[in-house]
Amino acid sequence: METKIKALVEENWEDFLNDLAQVIRIPSVQGIAEANCPFGREPKAAVLQALEIAKGYGFETKLVNQAVGYAQFGESRVDQKYLGIIGHLDVVPADESNWDSPPFALSRRNGVLYARGILDNKGPIMSCLFGLKLIKDLGIQPKIPIRILFGSNEEMGSHDMPLYLEKEVPPIFGFTPDCKYPVVYGERGIVNLAIKTTIEDAATVKLGDFRGQMSRSIVPSELSVIFDEQKITALGKSSPSNAPEMGVNSITKLAHELSEILPSGALKTYFSWLDDHLSEEYYGGKLGIGYSDEASGKLIVTPVLIEKIDDQNLLLELAIRYPISVTQDMIITAIKEHLPQKSQVTVTRALKGTNFPIDNPYIKLLSDIYGSVTGLDVKPVTTTGATYARYMPNTVAFGPSFPGQKGIAHKENEYFVEADLKTNLIIYALAIYKLCLSASGNNTRTD
Repeated sequence: METKIKALVEENWEDFLNDLAQVIRIPSVQGIAEANCPFGREPKAAVLQALEIAKGYGFETKLVNQAVGYAQFGESRVDQKYLGIIGHLDVVPADESNWDSPPFALSRRNGVLYARGILDNKGPIMSCLFGLKLIKDLGIQPKIPIRILFGSNEEMGSHDMPLYLEKEVPPIFGFTPDCKYPVVYGERGIVNLAIKTTIEDAATVKLGDFRGQMSRSIVPSELSVIFDEQKITALGKSSPSNAPEMGVNSITKLAHELSEILPSGALKTYFSWLDDHLSEEYYGGKLGIGYSDEASGKLIVTPVLIEKIDDQNLLLELAIRYPISVTQDMIITAIKEHLPQKSQVTVTRALKGTNFPIDNPYIKLLSDIYGSVTGLDVKPVTTTGATYARYMPNTVAFGPSFPGQKGIAHKENEYFVEADLKTNLIIYALAIYKLCLSASGNNTRTD
């Protein structure tokens, strides 16, 4: 079957790209909530476009609570059991001035595909839909339905999944193609801490507001502030907040600059602390939270926001990804011992980690397919990322990034090597094929 699917992917590749381009062209960034558009018009428009394509493939489709669409292969059962593949069509913003080609048009250059969402997550979830089509065209029928779910709010908190679960039961097993290979059985816990520090120093009055693009999902690349009528600017390099070592954080760079020029006093002491404890200190050791475990590796900490509240108070927000054996309370208790004086800690975001049973038969099924196609190590892994697996029961992450591929999403010129996307389509089509056999009670057949 693997040889047959590879041939089908080659034969139908251009058709797939044409269909993918229809979804790419919609700038599905979260907008203002409206009646029947809980996350704005464009994310819903992308979902509706995907459902229209799915209808053309001959699948039953449905829009659930105006937030999540699905395409179903196989007849619904009285017991409502189904298998799920869950991805999202919403994307982060794209500043066209920083792109070499229009972000919302699928571009192809030297064997590489470029577009906002080509990796995260339009390319992977649409490849799952097309893989489902290829299996259907082969005449294979599952006894337990398979659904491809198209979400519309993953980038801004995954508030779409609770809306789906208000109306539908979760799958008996599912995967989301929105992370990395091999199978991701565990996701680290995430906690964001806002640290408000009172600074009794006349120099704070001379400090202006911090200017720059800061968000919880990225390492900020540029930041400036005025002190005593002098503008200080720090230029860094953006990267995902769960991979801070791949970027250069403008918050810590600016802290270093300020610690050098400020007069002695509490404000200088604060920025010196920030510089010492967080500049290129990605694993929390100087904050007393240098936890690690064998399953998930080291804790990761990233400064993502700094703000002047008033002439006596500054706020620093840290994004922390912690190992599956660690608790949020452990982190908060430890970090309080290493903060500047007169600091208060508030949790602004908290997501518990996930830990799917690694011996589940479906894990082996997906792992075997990945190994067969790629010849790479199939041992399941954990991740620092946050996917729909945190919100949809019975779900793991599976692809699309191969080992060593990191820090591509959420940036200008987001890309997917065409050969890699093609390999993903093969993997996902084979996974769907095996899930069809598993669903009928026979997961040992080979072709």
